[in-house]
Amino acid sequence: MKSLCIKTNDSNLLNYLLNEFKNIDLKNIYFSENEFKNYKNIIIHYTGNDEPLFLSKVSSILCFLVIDELEEDLLKRLLFKNYFYFDSIERNKILAICYDYMADNFFHMFDKKYNILYNIFYSFLSTNKSIVLNGFINFRLKEYLDILDDVLNEAVSHFVIEKEYIEFISLLKLYINSQPYECELVHIICLSSESILLDENKNLIIVTDDIFKSKYLSDISFSSNDYILNSLLTLLPKNIYIHLINNQIDEFVNTLQLIFENRVHLCTDCDICKLYKKIPHSELS
Repeated sequence: MKSLCIKTNDSNLLNYLLNEFKNIDLKNIYFSENEFKNYKNIIIHYTGNDEPLFLSKVSSILCFLVIDELEEDLLKRLLFKNYFYFDSIERNKILAICYDYMADNFFHMFDKKYNILYNIFYSFLSTNKSIVLNGFINFRLKEYLDILDDVLNEAVSHFVIEKEYIEFISLLKLYINSQPYECELVHIICLSSESILLDENKNLIIVTDDIFKSKYLSDISFSSNDYILNSLLTLLPKNIYIHLINNQIDEFVNTLQLIFENRVHLCTDCDICKLYKKIPHSELS
């Protein structure tokens, strides 16, 4: 016979475990609930002959307990501990990025977390008769917490870059709205990998890739068209006609719309569009 005692003073965790053990798919298992001085206890007795299967079932339930019931609080705790300088609104945004990342990579992330937790719980229960749940989670799940920490670090990096991006866009908007127009219009021919800039007479505007002449670029990289952006901020056109040769609105076009707002006009079927759609891309490069 194998007996285990799970100790916790968290009634929510206790109810979760009791419900799971009631529905466990295993014969010859009996459990009871007792309360001692410091903890409420779930006592589990297994009288069958397949002890590894019994330990596997219990370990699996404890894995789901951590992932389903505790992971959100553990993430919040790590965020507050490691990034205490963010305010509550910023922390909520970072947590939302974490949840999105784990949802987008659900099966990979779940398997990775589950396998680590399972090995930790199974190894411990194989040689111990009792487990103090809260203390175990706080002090023995380093590998699992490292996964959450990696997700958190990735989310913070994404948040900081996005925040800098928004701040930079706001500064550029303030700049162009405070300056007079320098020209009536420009055309941007958006190709698959680059863009071409034309003046109002449809003459080519030479775009420099000399970083030392690029006054308005920050250390944020939007796309391969950063120097087109720099030229536009120098020219300050009243209207910008963007010709979408591939009929796609990419990151660069989105950036221009954010900065120049109602000065931007999208086009897919004018004479300029039709002309450039006929020219092989190899001849434009």
